[in-house]
Amino acid sequence: MHFRLRPSFSVILMSRRRNAPYRDRVEENGRVLIYEGHDIPRKEGYPPPKNADQPRKSPNGKLTQNGLFEEAALRAKRGDASPETVAVYEKIHPGIWAFNGLFLLTDSYQESDGNRLVFEFRLELTDSLNLRGIHSYALPHTRIIPSEVKQAVWKRDGGKCIQCGATDNLHFDHDIPYSKGGSSLVVENIRLLCARHNLSKKDRIE
Repeated sequence: MHFRLRPSFSVILMSRRRNAPYRDRVEENGRVLIYEGHDIPRKEGYPPPKNADQPRKSPNGKLTQNGLFEEAALRAKRGDASPETVAVYEKIHPGIWAFNGLFLLTDSYQESDGNRLVFEFRLELTDSLNLRGIHSYALPHTRIIPSEVKQAVWKRDGGKCIQCGATDNLHFDHDIPYSKGGSSLVVENIRLLCARHNLSKKDRIE
């Protein structure tokens, strides 16, 4: 979690892999993310992170990332401020993060996981914001591609653009665009393209 990484937006890194340390999840057909807050750091003399309530403030009294995101979410929920814009990236492979789109932070609450209190943050997908300055090669996403589909596509395409073989600035592209009925849920409709080829394609069916 990186609150106001830039003046106009925040960033979160999520994972839904089997061994992920947090219970991030997707709801409402990919338009809503429920993102779990962060644990206390692992330190000698402190309880194990998974046995302690997730912190709102650090020992010196400053708001943690949990606290900063919570305050922003509750201000938006009360109508005191516009929702925070959050760029969301998902871990699909060690060292590989995919851009999942821009979301608005609309709510925050705490709940028990059966052992301790954790923060939950609700983020809603938005298609109306300008991506300029948030991710120089990012494209708006109208649906989240499931992690298992991304992993299968990454393996099938060898981690490179299927058109030119580039291995950087890669995008998970819909072969048949979502706007024309293409599915995000099947491996056969997703492929890896570099930013240049993805941007040049737009919504054409090739």
